[in-house]
Amino acid sequence: MMSNGENGDSIYIGADLPDEYTGSKYTEGLKGTNAKAKANASQGIPELLSIATGKHYRTNMASKHKRDAKFGWYRYDSRFALPVYDENGKVERYNVFHASMIIRHSADSRLYLYDIIDIKKETSNPLSS
Repeated sequence: MMSNGENGDSIYIGADLPDEYTGSKYTEGLKGTNAKAKANASQGIPELLSIATGKHYRTNMASKHKRDAKFGWYRYDSRFALPVYDENGKVERYNVFHASMIIRHSADSRLYLYDIIDIKKETSNPLSS
């Protein structure tokens, strides 16, 4: 179980996360920098959840999710940074990414991380090392 710092929600990791995280339609469509960013973001899931903001509710629209998301979905916004190395292996800067954390509200009334989507590199000045 992990906690969201903004509102203290307890968010669990369910058995379906690995398959969805690596095999969703969204993930299959990722290329280049965003694909690499999603792969690396998995290492920081607890931190991504702890700093996530902007909780938004969405009703369940897909019949395939009637059981696993009985009470709908939540979306949180989060950010993470990945280092960019120079030719000598030293950190040159950090690229900052925005991501949406998709949380399902299941029949057991718990919140489960379902996927991380909408990963976009921020175009503002990257963080310097």
